[in-house]
Amino acid sequence: MLLVLKKYFFAIFLVLSLGFQTFVSAKEFHPYHVGSLEINYNSKTKTFEITGRFFLDDLENALNKKYSKPFHFNDINYKSRLNDALKDYSSEYFKLKTNNKFLKVNYIGYQEDSESVNVFLESEVVDNPKKIEAAVSFLYNLFDDQINIVHIIVNGERKSEKMTYPNRYLYQQF
Repeated sequence: MLLVLKKYFFAIFLVLSLGFQTFVSAKEFHPYHVGSLEINYNSKTKTFEITGRFFLDDLENALNKKYSKPFHFNDINYKSRLNDALKDYSSEYFKLKTNNKFLKVNYIGYQEDSESVNVFLESEVVDNPKKIEAAVSFLYNLFDDQINIVHIIVNGERKSEKMTYPNRYLYQQF
């Protein structure tokens, strides 16, 4: 009898758990902490154009934790505060070096949709990049299981690397 009750309890618990997860949106619940960065060399402007894409709630929570104040995407009242915070956050958690020289990377802006945020950066002018090094630690201040997929594209040649916390350094030769 006790075994039957345990089976029923487990079955009810499982059904309720699965039912609860179907009512929780992807914005509120996602089991993976993944971001992506594309570092694309534009041979016309001779700059690296960088786009980082992150889950909106993860980036919002990382900013809240880092700066100990509230940030809300999809709220026009926070746009200026978000731009300032993302500029500082990006400069701390992303570094780019080519041909043994650190590049100045400028924050351009961000774009959001219902579940993700794109952060746009651009490097100073650099001629003929051959050796590219990057330090990427976006969202490492929030998650110890964060994964960042980084794509570097130079003259049409694409190299990708998966970076898992705590690894933050990558090196590619072109």
